[in-house]
Amino acid sequence: MNQATQQAVEAAAFRRLLEHLDEHKEVQNIDLMILADFCRNCLSKWYMAEANKRGEELDYEQAREIIYKMPYAEWKEKYQLPATEEQLAAMQARQSS
Repeated sequence: MNQATQQAVEAAAFRRLLEHLDEHKEVQNIDLMILADFCRNCLSKWYMAEANKRGEELDYEQAREIIYKMPYAEWKEKYQLPATEEQLAAMQARQSS
């Protein structure tokens, strides 16, 4: 696979990941952090960092809006549930290991 094709495939896979996360809003960020050690906010930070490396002016909130497909405050209000005691304990255990 040549580099241009590889980059196109990687970009398409990333877009598919974002679509998948968008279709599964019931999956909370804390669950992603517990299981995979990354979440939508991490993706936002990575997206912003890569854009900035390439000379693009993009702040964290703008990157979040790209990843969440809406302003983060709106997504949080509509879809983010309070963390359960079990989730908080699992997150603390993950960070301790």
